[in-house]
Amino acid sequence: MKIFKFLLITFFVFLVNNINTFADEAKMKKGLEIFNETAACAACHVLKAAGSEGNIGPNLDTVSMTIESVIDMVTNGLGVMPAFGEGEMLTKEEIEIVSYFVVNSVNK
Repeated sequence: MKIFKFLLITFFVFLVNNINTFADEAKMKKGLEIFNETAACAACHVLKAAGSEGNIGPNLDTVSMTIESVIDMVTNGLGVMPAFGEGEMLTKEEIEIVSYFVVNSVNK
């Protein structure tokens, strides 16, 4: 019985410590899908982690950004970049996910 309790506690600790890692991996995978397919960001932007070689927008591997700044640009547009805001092309959740993906993919 003590061994079972030990194994159960060990499993629980492992699960708690790794649940964010699993969630982050799923978010990155979904972000890549949004970047390359749903929003087609790859058509305009270079991002090595996405395998994209667009030449219209800035090379995302060379600019400094925060998740908040990317959310703002994707939502409202900037320069020749169209707005993808809620009701336009992406949901608020999709914008947050693709922004997370971009910021966490830069130079990787």
